Amino acid sequence: MRVLVVEDDPQLGPWLRDTLGTAFGSSDMVTTLEEGRAAIAVRNFELVVIDRGLPDGDGLALLRDLKQQKPSPATIVLTALDDPVDIARALDDGADDYVAKPFEPIELVARAKAVLRRLFLDRGAVVRIGNLSYDVLNREVCVDHQPIVVPRRELAILEAMVRRIGRVVLRETLEVAAYDFDDEIQSNAIEAHVSRLRRRLRAANCKIVIKPVRGLGYLLSGE
Repeated sequence: MRVLVVEDDPQLGPWLRDTLGTAFGSSDMVTTLEEGRAAIAVRNFELVVIDRGLPDGDGLALLRDLKQQKPSPATIVLTALDDPVDIARALDDGADDYVAKPFEPIELVARAKAVLRRLFLDRGAVVRIGNLSYDVLNREVCVDHQPIVVPRRELAILEAMVRRIGRVVLRETLEVAAYDFDDEIQSNAIEAHVSRLRRRLRAANCKIVIKPVRGLGYLLSGE
């Protein structure tokens, strides 16, 4: 799962990125509406957290762009404005929730889980392939109903392939899933992560198969 934070505060922005990244997997941060539009044009996000007071305009303007995406992400608006009229406007514009500053980390994560839970109830939160199941919201992998621990980047790669079961997943798609905008990616990084993921699943007696597709990427299928 990937989160986008649109926040220009130099202290709050990185804190939000790290807090939500820890809770949900991967997160990116931008500081303006223009950067937000550029980010959603090149990556798909499951959750977008938007500050209203951005240098180039009201963060609510980004909601209109997000509503055009299919599927559209869950959205939470953050602001120091807590007037009922402002809250109603944000919700009318398509926000799934509205959190007034200041707030506690536990509150923000709980609210994010709530809006994501509603989102994934509509789309199917648990994907099952052979004897593997993946809970998208809680980021839990089970083999034969037994949970296994999968490191963050391997988990992101597995999720990207699970979401595209039976289709070739391009190497570039896996890089986007596993790495943030500012990360440096070694030339063989994806191959190394996939190799470790295969060994981890094999050790758990998982029956799925991850096949390399020469020059393109990988294909995940059942046994």
